[in-house]
Amino acid sequence: MTRRVQIREVGPRDGFQNEPERIATDDKVRLIEALAAAGFRRIEVASFVRPDVIPQLADGVEVLNRIDVPEQVQLMVLVPNSRGLDNALKVRDRFHEAAIFVSASETHNKKNVNRTVAETMVDNAVVAKRIRAEGLTCAAVVATAFGCPYEGRIEMSRVLDLAERFADAGATEIGFGDTTGMCNPAYAREFFTAALQRLPGVEVTAHFHNTRGQGLANAYAALEAGCTSFESSFGELGGCPVPKGSTGNIATEDLVSMFHEMDVQTGVDLPAVIEAARAAQTVLGRPLTSHSLIAGPIDWHLQTA
Repeated sequence: MTRRVQIREVGPRDGFQNEPERIATDDKVRLIEALAAAGFRRIEVASFVRPDVIPQLADGVEVLNRIDVPEQVQLMVLVPNSRGLDNALKVRDRFHEAAIFVSASETHNKKNVNRTVAETMVDNAVVAKRIRAEGLTCAAVVATAFGCPYEGRIEMSRVLDLAERFADAGATEIGFGDTTGMCNPAYAREFFTAALQRLPGVEVTAHFHNTRGQGLANAYAALEAGCTSFESSFGELGGCPVPKGSTGNIATEDLVSMFHEMDVQTGVDLPAVIEAARAAQTVLGRPLTSHSLIAGPIDWHLQTA
């Protein structure tokens, strides 16, 4: 039986937010439209964090108002709290999904959003209710799900308890982020096997970073455990503002290439994603590091799978 996965492209949010300089709105619009044309049906395009905290994403409203993507493309925004949702709702008709988040690590959560995990989850329950009342899809993310450089290995039970609370609040998708690249393939298989059993009826999403070079291996292990929903960033853009050294997400073009070589369908045009990464490289004025961007795709799998 042919397997199929869904990939959400997160570069326009998770990737751009980690760049040292602001990317022009015109360039963001052009790159998002190129990604939509490459066949992605899910794209994370903006974050409504305070502009003084992440100035790289301060133009979220303008980006949402200006992008022109096919009707079937589901656009997601990230909202850190009620105020962030207030700002996002100014363009309520321009996106379909809103994501809330927490770090499983108490220390990372405090450094990231200046609140305890308990405080964050109380607010998340309120925000989730408001998201659903607007008729939007509510997604949730548990960051540092596989480990934290401040606290070490995070107990699986703690991560899945937080995920269950998100599900109880109405999140229909829960992503698990390897925020600082501390997962390994053996644990990825164990974790996603447990997560899929613990969260019936919830879409379970894998989000790996390539900080220590294990991102694609982790994605393969998650796939073998039964996970069919993934997030990645074109050009291997991204990372985490805290701590230093947390490099980018797995590259979308590398993930798509791996899946296509395994005859796993993605619905994505690989050469078009590589072209989008090349365009981002030009915009940023520096070489990007994905393997597919450097080596190119394998010729016999150029077709969309």
